[in-house]
Amino acid sequence: MATAYERVRIARGAKRPTGMDYLQNVFHGFFELHGDRRYADDPAIVGGLAYLGATPVTVIAIEKGHTAKERVQRGFGAPQPEGYRKALRLMREAEKFHRPVVCFVDTSGAGCNVGAEERGQGEAIAECLTTMSALQTPVLSILIGEGGSGGALALAAGDRVWMLENAVYSVISPEGAASILHKDAGQVERAAEALRITAGELKEFGVVEEVISEQSGFEAACAELKKLWIRDLDEIEKLDSRAMLDARYNRFRKFGGLME
Repeated sequence: MATAYERVRIARGAKRPTGMDYLQNVFHGFFELHGDRRYADDPAIVGGLAYLGATPVTVIAIEKGHTAKERVQRGFGAPQPEGYRKALRLMREAEKFHRPVVCFVDTSGAGCNVGAEERGQGEAIAECLTTMSALQTPVLSILIGEGGSGGALALAAGDRVWMLENAVYSVISPEGAASILHKDAGQVERAAEALRITAGELKEFGVVEEVISEQSGFEAACAELKKLWIRDLDEIEKLDSRAMLDARYNRFRKFGGLME
């Protein structure tokens, strides 16, 4: 069995499928929409309209790219404020037209450059969280690689949150935790174990509902995602809007309960 830090390395792998790979294999008829209507179009977040089976949905994916050129163009999957605002625009549009929202999360964290701070990075992430928590349409999210801090949480405040088997989800990177807690970057494996960031552990804590196996390969994982999402959407859409929002609220309120 892989250690926590080994899974971190797998999640960061350059050959690992990205959000666009899943988007193109799970959905059909994808039509990309661009821009936040305020500042610019952030290529680190891809979003648009697609079909999940016969159901029209809004899809939002954090995209890292594969080649060095793509990764630079995509900002290494670290969204800028305009990326989160583009996601917000698409979520509100989905709510207006009663389309479910599906999010793919894969980021080491939100962009932390000077420009991002000047353009309101913290406010953009906070607005994503408040909007998703009250969105009157089903919201599904999956962590497919790295789930780093608020940059990942901004697109993971949904009705159902899943992880791929080798994805990780944490408030801080193992390297950052090792430097802060142990004053020694060499303690990264120890920090990774202590953070409890793997899919299996987070399912035990109730932070995610499903762990999608990667043992049978990419195409099998895509087929499993499609099948389970259709099932979950059918369950959520049977609820009235008040019951759906209450269930979403209670999902997050139960995190962090005291253990004796």
